[in-house]
Amino acid sequence: MIQTINSASFSLHLQHGFPASLQQRRRQMLNALQYKEDKFSKVPGLKGSTLNNSFESSYGYKLVRKQKVDRPPSSTQSENEFILQPQDDHIMTFQSSLGMQVALFLRFCRPHSIIGTIIGVTSVSLLPITSIGDLSPAVFTGLLKALIPMACMNTYVTCVNQVADVEIDKINKPHFVLAAGEYTIEQGKAIVAALALMSLGMGIMFKSPPIFAGLLVYFLLGTAYSVELPLLRWKKNPFLAALCLVAVCGLIIPLVAFIHMEKYVLRRQLVFTRSLGFTIFAYILFGIVIALMKDIPDVEGDRVFGIQTFSLLYDKKKVFDHCISIMLTVYGFAMVIGALSSSLQNKLIYVFGHCALGFIFWTRAQSLNLDDNLAVESFYMFFWKLYYVEYVLIHFLG
Repeated sequence: MIQTINSASFSLHLQHGFPASLQQRRRQMLNALQYKEDKFSKVPGLKGSTLNNSFESSYGYKLVRKQKVDRPPSSTQSENEFILQPQDDHIMTFQSSLGMQVALFLRFCRPHSIIGTIIGVTSVSLLPITSIGDLSPAVFTGLLKALIPMACMNTYVTCVNQVADVEIDKINKPHFVLAAGEYTIEQGKAIVAALALMSLGMGIMFKSPPIFAGLLVYFLLGTAYSVELPLLRWKKNPFLAALCLVAVCGLIIPLVAFIHMEKYVLRRQLVFTRSLGFTIFAYILFGIVIALMKDIPDVEGDRVFGIQTFSLLYDKKKVFDHCISIMLTVYGFAMVIGALSSSLQNKLIYVFGHCALGFIFWTRAQSLNLDDNLAVESFYMFFWKLYYVEYVLIHFLG
């Protein structure tokens, strides 16, 4: 089955040209096509296959722009005509059921933040490990007891923000799951409630005071940041919003993971190391950069809904310049303390690694067009990769 579709009649074709099992995807596919076409058309030199591959991976259909043909002068032809060609029945059956639901849920969860929590908890939990002899099934189990509930709580915070911001996201991020109508508000609230209960329930079951305390504070901060209740909705105040992110990135994740592993898994006297100290310092600054940078592409929607951000108060160019300065400070300080390492190998890795990261970050920042929201979002995702890498490098600060 092949359908020829133009942008104006896309909805009608989906109603009559697709199998009944895919009727419920009509609105989602329409939103996705419109969003992807608008966004990707702004990127110079983007290959046509990028839109097709993205659409195919999401919905199981190949999206091919129809070649123009000669028409009589009186005939009208849309410039945006496509051919939607389904993949084979086996793949479509899978993608239209479990596979598509999993992909939709992952998009709702915004995995980049969850990955940061997983890497951070894992990395800091390994800092107290001083020898191969420390590794045991108890250590692996202890790691999971910190990792799983923290990842669930991170997902809760990410999703509850989308539930609270659905109207804003229709302007700033129309491709988000709730904004696009791919989940209803009721479905979003149900997922959010389940994640919070699962996380806090595990925190109680695992009987580790630092884990439960960290989860509870994380829950309270995440709720206060997003939920519209008296004295809450802290994201409206740029300083309170930044405080939430700094507390989570720089204090909750490293301290919970380290104290849990050192005192309640390895059962040693708690000793704060230089590696932990630099991790807290670095990720406090990372949290500040996240708080500043995440709002740069959202100025339009935030202005409409009265969300005061640093980008609105001080101009996004000044805010971005501060982000650059903060990151260069992190990398400069890292090179200084790395040079004091007693191990030559660690010294070289730490110093030259941060030198390379700082140069790459600065180079990409210089070429960024802050008026191109798609480019800003891409740079923001690049920043999260730097966030991940730092958790690897801290193990060479010996």
